[in-house]
Amino acid sequence: MNNKTFPIAPDGFFFIIPLAVLAIVLICLKVMWAGVFFLAVTLFVLWFFRNPNRVTPEDEKAVISPADGRVIKIEEVEEEMLKGEVIKVSIFMNIFNVHVNRAPCAGTVKKISYRKGKFFPANLDKASALNERNSVLIETVDGRQILTIQIAGIIARRIVCWVKEDLEIQKGERFGLIKFGSRLEVFMPLGSTIHVKVGDKVRAGETRIGYLI
Repeated sequence: MNNKTFPIAPDGFFFIIPLAVLAIVLICLKVMWAGVFFLAVTLFVLWFFRNPNRVTPEDEKAVISPADGRVIKIEEVEEEMLKGEVIKVSIFMNIFNVHVNRAPCAGTVKKISYRKGKFFPANLDKASALNERNSVLIETVDGRQILTIQIAGIIARRIVCWVKEDLEIQKGERFGLIKFGSRLEVFMPLGSTIHVKVGDKVRAGETRIGYLI
């Protein structure tokens, strides 16, 4: 099963299959109210793990959103992995957004770093510093580095990353997901032009959030 093309993210079947089996068993046992409830939950989880196709902009210097959601913060920060000051764009995903994450740029995956942490609501500032996270650093063909951090939220309890270090990745390519509500942060070099503002809704693989100068 190819997680890059299948319409449902394969990681979701860990939840979908048991729920569907439970719903069918309850309906067969004539426990209709419970069967219908778990059938509805199954359909919601199936919808949550949807994996739609997207049309990615071909502009080489455009940095695109790695996630569906809403921009909640844009700021200049010091980032240890990038060894200096950069521009950070934070995107909050609620449980109704598509949760498959996509590469914001094309290049080589130079480093992946996972860190355990807390599970504060992902829209809070402290979630950025304290929550469980997975960092994916991509270096473009001209040597610039773009960092994307997957951050778990209060409901999300597992971050999934499908790529490995030294892998070549295309802009808009699916690289992972976070289960049930979370936050994505993108770090770009200072001087990059930002094409979004706080409150904007963005779509993974399609919305231009920045432009490398």
